[in-house]
Amino acid sequence: MKLRGYIALFLICLTLLLLDVVQRFVVAPWVKLRPDRRKVVLGRWQRFLARFILFMVSRVGGAVIPALPRIQGSAGTLVLMNHQSVLDIPLVVASIETAYPRIITRTRYERWIPLISHMTRLYQYPTVDPSANPGEMRRMLANIKKAARDADVPMAIFPEGTRSKDGSIGSFRTTGLKLLLKSRPWTVHLLVVDGFWQRAKLKDFLGGMAAIRGKMTHAGSVEWTDPRSDPDPFIDRIREQMERTLEEMRAPAPI
Repeated sequence: MKLRGYIALFLICLTLLLLDVVQRFVVAPWVKLRPDRRKVVLGRWQRFLARFILFMVSRVGGAVIPALPRIQGSAGTLVLMNHQSVLDIPLVVASIETAYPRIITRTRYERWIPLISHMTRLYQYPTVDPSANPGEMRRMLANIKKAARDADVPMAIFPEGTRSKDGSIGSFRTTGLKLLLKSRPWTVHLLVVDGFWQRAKLKDFLGGMAAIRGKMTHAGSVEWTDPRSDPDPFIDRIREQMERTLEEMRAPAPI
Protein backbone atom coordinates (compact mmCIF):
# COMPACT_ATOMS: atom_id res chain seq x y z
CA MET A 1 0.00 0.00 0.00
CA LYS A 2 1.57 3.25 -1.19
CA LEU A 3 0.06 5.33 1.61
CA ARG A 4 2.06 3.38 4.20
CA GLY A 5 5.22 4.12 2.25
CA TYR A 6 4.46 7.85 2.16
CA ILE A 7 3.74 7.93 5.89
CA ALA A 8 6.83 5.93 6.83
CA LEU A 9 9.12 8.03 4.64
CA PHE A 10 7.68 11.27 6.02
CA LEU A 11 8.13 10.12 9.62
CA ILE A 12 11.67 8.89 8.98
CA CYS A 13 12.73 12.17 7.35
CA LEU A 14 11.10 14.28 10.06
CA THR A 15 12.66 12.26 12.86
CA LEU A 16 16.12 12.28 11.26
CA LEU A 17 15.95 16.08 11.07
CA LEU A 18 15.26 16.19 14.80
CA LEU A 19 17.89 13.57 15.61
CA ASP A 20 20.45 15.54 13.60
CA VAL A 21 20.13 18.28 16.22
CA VAL A 22 20.51 15.75 19.04
CA GLN A 23 23.59 14.25 17.41
CA ARG A 24 25.26 17.64 16.85
CA PHE A 25 24.49 19.22 20.21
CA VAL A 26 24.27 16.28 22.62
CA VAL A 27 26.05 13.18 21.31
CA ALA A 28 29.07 14.88 19.70
CA PRO A 29 29.86 17.17 22.67
CA TRP A 30 29.41 14.26 25.08
CA VAL A 31 32.01 12.07 23.38
CA LYS A 32 34.42 15.02 23.28
CA LEU A 33 34.01 15.48 27.02
CA ARG A 34 34.25 11.74 27.69
CA PRO A 35 36.62 10.26 25.08
CA ASP A 36 36.91 7.11 27.19
CA ARG A 37 33.21 6.49 26.47
CA ARG A 38 33.40 7.28 22.76
CA LYS A 39 33.07 3.74 21.41
CA VAL A 40 30.25 2.81 23.76
CA VAL A 41 28.22 5.99 23.22
CA LEU A 42 28.67 6.14 19.46
CA GLY A 43 27.96 2.43 19.13
CA ARG A 44 24.69 2.66 21.03
CA TRP A 45 23.65 5.80 19.18
CA GLN A 46 24.32 4.34 15.75
CA ARG A 47 22.54 1.08 16.51
CA PHE A 48 19.55 3.05 17.81
CA LEU A 49 19.37 5.02 14.56
CA ALA A 50 19.70 1.91 12.40
CA ARG A 51 17.05 -0.02 14.34
CA PHE A 52 14.71 2.97 14.29
CA ILE A 53 14.90 3.19 10.48
CA LEU A 54 14.35 -0.55 10.06
CA PHE A 55 11.46 -0.45 12.54
CA MET A 56 9.73 2.35 10.62
CA VAL A 57 10.24 0.67 7.26
CA SER A 58 8.86 -2.57 8.66
CA ARG A 59 6.09 -1.65 11.08
CA VAL A 60 4.83 1.49 9.36
CA GLY A 61 5.90 0.94 5.76
CA GLY A 62 4.97 -2.75 5.67
CA ALA A 63 8.34 -4.09 4.47
CA VAL A 64 9.59 -7.50 5.53
CA ILE A 65 12.86 -7.00 7.40
CA PRO A 66 14.53 -10.31 8.28
CA ALA A 67 16.04 -11.34 11.58
CA LEU A 68 19.54 -9.94 11.51
CA PRO A 69 22.81 -11.81 12.04
CA ARG A 70 24.82 -11.00 15.14
CA ILE A 71 28.48 -10.15 14.67
CA GLN A 72 30.69 -9.46 17.67
CA GLY A 73 32.52 -6.39 16.48
CA SER A 74 36.03 -5.50 17.58
CA ALA A 75 39.28 -4.17 16.19
CA GLY A 76 40.42 -6.41 13.36
CA THR A 77 36.86 -7.20 12.24
CA LEU A 78 36.09 -6.50 8.57
CA VAL A 79 32.52 -6.80 7.29
CA LEU A 80 31.73 -7.21 3.59
CA MET A 81 28.20 -7.08 2.19
CA ASN A 82 26.65 -6.96 -1.26
CA HIS A 83 24.96 -3.67 -2.10
CA GLN A 84 21.25 -3.50 -3.00
CA SER A 85 19.64 -0.43 -1.41
CA VAL A 86 19.83 2.56 0.93
CA LEU A 87 18.85 0.18 3.73
CA ASP A 88 22.17 -1.66 3.49
CA ILE A 89 23.98 0.61 5.95
CA PRO A 90 21.28 0.31 8.65
CA LEU A 91 21.31 -3.46 8.11
CA VAL A 92 25.09 -3.66 8.57
CA VAL A 93 25.10 -1.36 11.59
CA ALA A 94 22.27 -3.20 13.33
CA SER A 95 24.06 -6.53 12.78
CA ILE A 96 27.24 -5.54 14.62
CA GLU A 97 27.16 -5.76 18.39
CA THR A 98 29.40 -4.17 21.02
CA ALA A 99 30.95 -1.64 18.60
CA TYR A 100 30.13 0.59 15.67
CA PRO A 101 31.56 -0.02 12.19
CA ARG A 102 33.64 2.53 10.33
CA ILE A 103 32.14 2.36 6.84
CA ILE A 104 33.89 3.33 3.62
CA THR A 105 31.42 5.59 1.85
CA ARG A 106 31.07 8.06 -1.00
CA THR A 107 32.31 11.64 -0.63
CA ARG A 108 28.95 13.01 -1.74
CA TYR A 109 27.41 11.93 1.56
CA GLU A 110 29.61 14.39 3.47
CA ARG A 111 27.40 17.39 2.63
CA TRP A 112 23.78 18.51 2.80
CA ILE A 113 22.20 15.30 4.11
CA PRO A 114 20.63 15.72 7.56
CA LEU A 115 22.19 13.48 10.20
CA ILE A 116 24.15 11.41 7.65
CA SER A 117 26.63 14.10 6.61
CA HIS A 118 27.49 14.94 10.21
CA MET A 119 27.72 11.22 11.00
CA THR A 120 30.39 10.65 8.34
CA ARG A 121 32.59 13.15 10.18
CA LEU A 122 31.65 12.16 13.73
CA TYR A 123 32.34 8.48 13.04
CA GLN A 124 35.40 9.26 10.91
CA TYR A 125 34.19 7.35 7.86
CA PRO A 126 36.84 7.12 5.14
CA THR A 127 35.36 8.53 1.94
CA VAL A 128 36.05 7.95 -1.74
CA ASP A 129 35.02 9.76 -4.91
CA PRO A 130 35.37 7.69 -8.12
CA SER A 131 35.39 10.92 -10.17
CA ALA A 132 38.28 12.49 -8.23
CA ASN A 133 41.45 13.51 -10.02
CA PRO A 134 44.55 11.33 -9.52
CA GLY A 135 45.99 13.51 -6.75
CA GLU A 136 42.76 13.56 -4.76
CA MET A 137 42.31 9.82 -5.28
CA ARG A 138 45.78 9.09 -3.92
CA ARG A 139 44.97 11.15 -0.83
CA MET A 140 41.65 9.33 -0.31
CA LEU A 141 43.28 5.92 -0.68
CA ALA A 142 46.01 6.89 1.77
CA ASN A 143 43.31 7.90 4.26
CA ILE A 144 41.57 4.54 3.83
CA LYS A 145 44.83 2.68 4.43
CA LYS A 146 45.60 4.71 7.55
CA ALA A 147 42.04 4.30 8.87
CA ALA A 148 42.26 0.54 8.41
CA ARG A 149 45.67 0.25 10.05
CA ASP A 150 44.73 2.37 13.07
CA ALA A 151 41.07 1.35 13.51
CA ASP A 152 40.06 0.22 17.00
CA VAL A 153 36.54 -0.58 15.75
CA PRO A 154 35.28 -2.82 12.92
CA MET A 155 35.54 -1.69 9.31
CA ALA A 156 32.82 -2.29 6.70
CA ILE A 157 32.82 -2.02 2.93
CA PHE A 158 30.45 -2.76 0.05
CA PRO A 159 32.98 -4.18 -2.41
CA GLU A 160 30.76 -3.74 -5.48
CA GLY A 161 30.99 0.01 -4.90
CA THR A 162 27.50 0.66 -6.26
CA ARG A 163 24.00 -0.75 -5.84
CA SER A 164 23.03 -3.73 -7.95
CA LYS A 165 20.26 -3.08 -10.49
CA ASP A 166 18.95 -6.66 -10.45
CA GLY A 167 20.07 -7.87 -7.03
CA SER A 168 22.88 -10.06 -8.35
CA ILE A 169 26.39 -9.60 -7.01
CA GLY A 170 28.30 -7.41 -9.44
CA SER A 171 31.99 -7.10 -10.09
CA PHE A 172 34.05 -6.02 -7.11
CA ARG A 173 35.85 -2.71 -7.27
CA THR A 174 38.88 -4.09 -5.55
CA THR A 175 41.11 -1.05 -5.00
CA GLY A 176 39.68 -0.16 -1.59
CA LEU A 177 39.32 -3.78 -0.49
CA LYS A 178 42.93 -4.55 -1.42
CA LEU A 179 44.09 -1.57 0.61
CA LEU A 180 42.22 -2.89 3.63
CA LEU A 181 43.63 -6.39 3.23
CA LYS A 182 47.18 -5.11 2.83
CA SER A 183 46.90 -2.98 5.97
CA ARG A 184 46.55 -5.67 8.64
CA PRO A 185 45.19 -9.15 9.45
CA TRP A 186 41.38 -9.39 9.62
CA THR A 187 38.54 -11.65 10.59
CA VAL A 188 36.37 -11.11 7.51
CA HIS A 189 32.61 -11.55 7.95
CA LEU A 190 30.49 -11.98 4.83
CA LEU A 191 26.90 -10.73 4.82
CA VAL A 192 24.50 -11.30 1.93
CA VAL A 193 21.15 -9.57 1.42
CA ASP A 194 18.39 -10.00 -1.13
CA GLY A 195 14.93 -8.63 -1.79
CA PHE A 196 15.85 -4.96 -1.35
CA TRP A 197 17.06 -4.04 -4.84
CA GLN A 198 13.64 -3.17 -6.33
CA ARG A 199 13.34 -0.37 -3.76
CA ALA A 200 16.96 0.73 -3.93
CA LYS A 201 16.54 4.49 -3.44
CA LEU A 202 14.46 6.69 -1.16
CA LYS A 203 12.28 7.81 -4.05
CA ASP A 204 11.46 4.15 -4.75
CA PHE A 205 9.91 3.88 -1.29
CA LEU A 206 7.05 6.04 -2.54
CA GLY A 207 6.02 3.15 -4.76
CA GLY A 208 5.32 1.12 -1.64
CA MET A 209 7.65 -0.25 1.01
CA ALA A 210 5.43 -3.31 1.33
CA ALA A 211 7.05 -4.60 -1.87
CA ILE A 212 10.26 -5.16 0.09
CA ARG A 213 10.65 -8.80 1.08
CA GLY A 214 14.09 -8.70 2.56
CA LYS A 215 16.41 -11.59 3.33
CA MET A 216 19.77 -11.47 5.05
CA THR A 217 22.26 -14.10 6.09
CA HIS A 218 25.74 -14.42 7.51
CA ALA A 219 27.63 -16.27 4.78
CA GLY A 220 30.54 -17.17 7.03
CA SER A 221 33.77 -15.71 8.31
CA VAL A 222 37.24 -16.09 6.85
CA GLU A 223 40.60 -15.34 8.42
CA TRP A 224 42.98 -13.09 6.51
CA THR A 225 46.29 -13.59 8.28
CA ASP A 226 49.07 -12.36 5.97
CA PRO A 227 48.75 -8.77 4.69
CA ARG A 228 51.91 -9.29 2.59
CA SER A 229 50.35 -12.00 0.43
CA ASP A 230 48.51 -11.48 -2.86
CA PRO A 231 44.89 -10.56 -2.01
CA ASP A 232 43.43 -11.47 -5.43
CA PRO A 233 42.84 -15.21 -4.80
CA PHE A 234 41.32 -14.38 -1.40
CA ILE A 235 38.99 -11.80 -2.96
CA ASP A 236 37.94 -14.27 -5.67
CA ARG A 237 37.18 -16.89 -3.02
CA ILE A 238 35.01 -14.65 -0.85
CA ARG A 239 33.13 -13.33 -3.89
CA GLU A 240 32.37 -16.90 -4.98
CA GLN A 241 31.22 -17.71 -1.45
CA MET A 242 28.87 -14.71 -1.44
CA GLU A 243 27.52 -15.66 -4.89
CA ARG A 244 26.81 -19.23 -3.76
CA THR A 245 25.01 -17.92 -0.70
CA LEU A 246 22.84 -15.61 -2.80
CA GLU A 247 21.96 -18.50 -5.13
CA GLU A 248 20.92 -20.59 -2.13
CA MET A 249 18.79 -17.74 -0.79
CA ARG A 250 17.01 -17.48 -4.15
CA ALA A 251 16.50 -21.20 -4.64
CA PRO A 252 12.86 -22.36 -4.41
CA ALA A 253 11.92 -23.93 -1.11
CA PRO A 254 11.75 -27.74 -1.32
CA ILE A 255 8.23 -29.11 -1.60
